Amino acid sequence: MGQVQNTLHFYIRSDPTISVGYFQKIVESVNLAECEKRGVAIVRRKSGGSSIYTDHGQLIYGLIIHDSDLPGERADSFRVTCQAIADALRSLGVDAVYRPMNDVEVDGRKISGNAQFRRRGSVLQHGTVIVETDVSQMDAVLKVSSARRSEASRPSDRVTTLANLLGAVPKMEAVKSCMASAFEEAFDAKFSLSTLTAFESSTVKKLVDERYSKREWNFKF
Repeated sequence: MGQVQNTLHFYIRSDPTISVGYFQKIVESVNLAECEKRGVAIVRRKSGGSSIYTDHGQLIYGLIIHDSDLPGERADSFRVTCQAIADALRSLGVDAVYRPMNDVEVDGRKISGNAQFRRRGSVLQHGTVIVETDVSQMDAVLKVSSARRSEASRPSDRVTTLANLLGAVPKMEAVKSCMASAFEEAFDAKFSLSTLTAFESSTVKKLVDERYSKREWNFKF
């Protein structure tokens, strides 16, 4: 506690990957044969929610923040953070709106999904902004849950992309800049560019080596 400052981290997948929610059963949400055939990796995250497909066409963010800087109720904290994402996308020219509890949508289709994990006075919220993605591969490797079958026959039926909405693929740096500015305004803060500290780097390596790279973790359910 107190060894890491509030941090906003952006990254893009180098390889297509399915991020499985902590409690998700892989056989119910992932087409394992298609993943193996297409070289799609599978990782399990610490936060809950459904399985999602991510690739180099999506901007992924992680906001690590002290819980005292967010509303105490999860729904209220999602409102603050997801509204900032909606504001960022609106500044790019799309009619994005926050849909409780943790989605940002345009015309009823998801453009940003978000999840949250809290522990020991800290909050991790992370999610994606779909800039341009391989929707055919998304449909091939993800299964539609029974709860969603009445809404969509394919996973991609529920999502949209910035590229489709704008008629061109926006630069990732432009999306990142708008996101950072919106979070700054939401939290009345100013981000400064930095690299991982020695403590952060060693902790990341330890967690990857001992947990997140292990099949026992990623295929635990």
